[in-house]
Amino acid sequence: MNDQMLMTRDQAQDAASVTSNELITHYDAKYRVAWCYMNASERPSFTPALLRDLNGWCDAMEAQQGKVAGQAIDYHVLASATPGVFNLGGDLALFRQHVLAQDHKGLMDYAVSCINALYRNMRHFQRDMTTISLVQGDALGGGFEATLSSDVVIAERGVHLGLPEILFNLFPGMGAYSLLSRRLDPARAKRLILSGRLYSAEELHEIGLVDLLAEPGDGEMAVYDHIRRENKQRNGIRAMRKVASYMDPIRYQELHDIAELWVQTAMQLEEKDLKMMERLVTRQLRKKGRAA
Repeated sequence: MNDQMLMTRDQAQDAASVTSNELITHYDAKYRVAWCYMNASERPSFTPALLRDLNGWCDAMEAQQGKVAGQAIDYHVLASATPGVFNLGGDLALFRQHVLAQDHKGLMDYAVSCINALYRNMRHFQRDMTTISLVQGDALGGGFEATLSSDVVIAERGVHLGLPEILFNLFPGMGAYSLLSRRLDPARAKRLILSGRLYSAEELHEIGLVDLLAEPGDGEMAVYDHIRRENKQRNGIRAMRKVASYMDPIRYQELHDIAELWVQTAMQLEEKDLKMMERLVTRQLRKKGRAA
């Protein structure tokens, strides 16, 4: 990832002309928005290739000190270029390989690459900006965790979000409980995780996990509507976010320790659990096929 990964709209005819292997990015100079669309070449999940480029993008955001050509980035939007899918979560095929080989280090390395990207989004890339998740397709497991790592979650009606890990005897270990327990409360966070079910965007809006609902196809418009509203009160809104973070911060060590527990738990999965995981991998591949 290099400085050319982040270009102004004037430098690029459209978003698709600025790409890495796994991301499509562009900068809207008028509203000072950096857009980052996940564009998975394999399964629409957090594969090592996507994580490599996503962490490279985070490196560029931090190295450029929250600016493009001298202009500040006020907003960062995480979205997906895959129709019908935001992200289907962890690379279950890779999980299965590491568990069968009892490769603790390999799985922990993968987990660390996940929490590194999530944490830097949570921390606004060490800059004073608002992070937004735009969910225009299903967000499962790590995909749901990624949406929650942003300050603002905007979802189109009809999409589904959930944490299915309990279905194969595991738990979401890349920040779900840390994020949910602060956005809701510990009891509701636990219930949501252990339910294993998918929730509609409308349901999650009712309990405050989705901040804004948009009609199908209107997600980008909803992002700009939100930006225009926030710009009128940005000073106060960002100050309140800092207060909330000060009162109940999520530390990197917290995420790392939970990820370590997640790896230990994964290493204890049995054959029946791995078979369920394999079935979910097949569903991921089918989802990608439909999206393509």
